[in-house]
Amino acid sequence: MSDGARKTATKSTFHFAAGLGSGVLSAVLLQPIDLLKTRVQQSGSSHSLSAAIAEIRASPSGFIPALWRGAVPSALRTGFGSAIYFTSLNSIREHAAHLPLLASPSAAIKGAAGAQQHSSSLPKLSNTGNLLAGAVARSFAGFILMPLTVLKVRYESSFYKYNSLPGAARDIASTEGLRGFFAGFGATAIRDAPYAGLYVLFYEQSKKRLSALYLSQNKNSADGADGKSATAAGVNFASGVFSGAACSVISNPFDAVKTRIQLQPKEYHNMVHAARRMVGEEGVRALWDGLALRMSRKALSSALAWTVYEELIKRAEITWGSGGERAKGSL
Repeated sequence: MSDGARKTATKSTFHFAAGLGSGVLSAVLLQPIDLLKTRVQQSGSSHSLSAAIAEIRASPSGFIPALWRGAVPSALRTGFGSAIYFTSLNSIREHAAHLPLLASPSAAIKGAAGAQQHSSSLPKLSNTGNLLAGAVARSFAGFILMPLTVLKVRYESSFYKYNSLPGAARDIASTEGLRGFFAGFGATAIRDAPYAGLYVLFYEQSKKRLSALYLSQNKNSADGADGKSATAAGVNFASGVFSGAACSVISNPFDAVKTRIQLQPKEYHNMVHAARRMVGEEGVRALWDGLALRMSRKALSSALAWTVYEELIKRAEITWGSGGERAKGSL
């Protein structure tokens, strides 16, 4: 294997491991919010958060364990989904950075000093490049992880009483076939592609502006490496919270439709049919069910996942880079 191929494989491993770790961490910590969102969005007479909490309190397993119901499929889906997403996103961004239409105009004229002023070491793209890279990477990861997404949603819902993931998979396979594992993919893709594209766009713009704002207010600061690292992490987290919240508002109708299709595929046949039925029977409000919960969860999970991911990548590249320099020095 050539040095170039080995370096690419090593970097891909870094991004996969960092994405996996950040995804699992955010999924486990925020599972109660995700479960409550699913309960609020599922059709029925109760759409309120208080009703969902009361239902969970009545669970025979106890309130706290019931809040983490579905944590395993959620961690698997979010963990591997983040790993695939971040790995493919980085690969897309590295290739897109060489295309004039998608490359960041500032990246070509800024030197190393300019790059250090940014809170991220990831490839820089134009607004169009960030939008397209995020959308393509998320659609790819979403398709691969769709079966786990269906299992996660049904496991969290009170409509199904699955006792294990293998049992849930067997039930879906026997009653709905392979198609059942991809129920709601259309709504999921339409929700995730714009969400991810806009998220990367908002996230990168927020980081750029917050970094510039911090530098303008701390021109004479003599922060050490730890101080700069903490500042970068703070900028990344704040950017993640803002971007996650803003994109959640835009994409919530698709999330509500997707949940109905995945929970009741026999009643909600496709995205258009589900949206029309929800609006016709329950009003436009049905498309915004679970917005506050989803906005809170997505803002926190995205901020946590991206901050942890960027920090792990930064530290890995520093370690890997210094290791490479030592190896060169010994030759």
